Amino acid sequence: MTIARPVATFAAAALAAAAALAVPAAAQPPSRPKLVVAISVDQFSADLFQQYRQHFDGGLHRLSEGVVFPAGYQGHNATETCPGHSTILTGSRPSRTGIIANNWFNLRVAREDKNVYCSEDPRIPGSTHSNYTVSPYHLRVPALGDHMKRADPRARVAVVAGKDRAAIMMGGYAPDQRWWWDSRASAFVNPGAAVPQPVAAANAELQDVLSRPRAARSLPKVCEAHSRAVPLVGGTRSVGDNRLGREENDKDGFRASPDFDRAVLDLGAALRRDMRLGQGEATDLLILGLSATDYVGHSFGNQGAEMCIQLMGLDDALGAFFRDLDATGIDYLVMLTADHGGHDVPERNRQHAIPDAVRVDPALNAGTPQRPGPMGERLAAALKLARAPLYGDGPFGDMYVDPALPAAQRKRVLDAAVRAYRAHPQVEAVFTAAELRAAPAPQGAPDHWSLLERAKASFDPERSGDFIVLLKPRVTPISEPGPGYAATHGSPWDYDRRVPILFWRKGLVPFEQPLAVETADILPTLAAIIGVPILPGTIDGRCLDLDEGEASSCVR
Repeated sequence: MTIARPVATFAAAALAAAAALAVPAAAQPPSRPKLVVAISVDQFSADLFQQYRQHFDGGLHRLSEGVVFPAGYQGHNATETCPGHSTILTGSRPSRTGIIANNWFNLRVAREDKNVYCSEDPRIPGSTHSNYTVSPYHLRVPALGDHMKRADPRARVAVVAGKDRAAIMMGGYAPDQRWWWDSRASAFVNPGAAVPQPVAAANAELQDVLSRPRAARSLPKVCEAHSRAVPLVGGTRSVGDNRLGREENDKDGFRASPDFDRAVLDLGAALRRDMRLGQGEATDLLILGLSATDYVGHSFGNQGAEMCIQLMGLDDALGAFFRDLDATGIDYLVMLTADHGGHDVPERNRQHAIPDAVRVDPALNAGTPQRPGPMGERLAAALKLARAPLYGDGPFGDMYVDPALPAAQRKRVLDAAVRAYRAHPQVEAVFTAAELRAAPAPQGAPDHWSLLERAKASFDPERSGDFIVLLKPRVTPISEPGPGYAATHGSPWDYDRRVPILFWRKGLVPFEQPLAVETADILPTLAAIIGVPILPGTIDGRCLDLDEGEASSCVR
């Protein structure tokens, strides 16, 4: 993967428009934090938070004693990394951010590879889904850091993340520092940017860490009951009792361990010191994307010893990070949430009282005309077509009808494909683009949204497919598990949609609100606290009042 410095010029028009429309800044409230720390823990579901909450004694324990929304929602149906991260600091759903999935098909481009990655800049010659230039090109709305800099150019923004898509979607158009982990380089990168001393030092240290093996970890007492081998389908491997040790130069093992999150947190802390974030005249922003929980969940599922070890390690690493920040005396506010939840491996789910948990039927795979899947081949045979007529990235999600077909034939393909998917026993619903265009935007609490409303929240008329396929609950869309890919997420069901949303600040009176809120509510909540105006009607979220009393943190 070739990665170059993000291209931000395309954002100028959007930022200029936002500046022109912005309401005048209100009088400053009596106290604004000097630093906002925004953290996303990839695949940290509300279920995991509640399951382990009583066992946390570090950073997650601190946050669980702040203002807690245990039923936060990534309201949309495409519960993947890129769309989820795009909601957290923009205040907008994927239908507004334009980030409908981790990748989608753009059948209008001339290039052979029409599968577009959410964080690539397709304007770069030779760009492909796997060999791309990292850029916020596809993001259609500004993020919190962009709003902060518009309101006060003295504000500084730094981003460190385990994935490029987390760094791009939360960091917005033009943070002062943006660094993400590149496994091929075994380093934090942002090619084209000057490398500050903290990044160079972190990369040198991590090269040494990766060159040495990591012994299997001791099993915390709370994790003992989770340590049991569960064979996966095919019998080639099992999950549940791995202690997250690794051999030398095992990059995948490093990513699927607490060491990965600690590296992101350590670099975030070092950049904060180097940039003196929280020590200037304006409020600053430090964004941290922690990805190890996602890699552990994909590799081993979320109910084994592996996830237990990971969460205990994450709790400890966050505790150390907060203690370091406490020592500075900076008045800081923390927000922690997740881009999506996750689903355990079906083999263990069936052992844990969920007998209908299954792996997806590979017959649902659409494929492309160049590399047809079973469904594409079936439709080609039934309709007597020269080649498979579908573009799809697996057995569910957005599906596209080959635009090279004549209009009447495309209509026949669409009708036949929708009938075929709807008839399959593992498919819950299929919505066409026409149905989604006509559907109203979702209203009310996200836990009451219909499937159509969840799909509408992910629908973009220019990027979404000709139809979308939603699998039934407890169907894992991985037919054959492999190394690093045994379980996943991406469904419209609550185990993938629900995430915790946590706020902490010294002196903030704690309370818990169990009713459903959205991750799109985070931006207006933070913006109100730091006095950054957001034009009404430009976002989907609403401000959450973090003042436990009669006053409101949403009123400036």
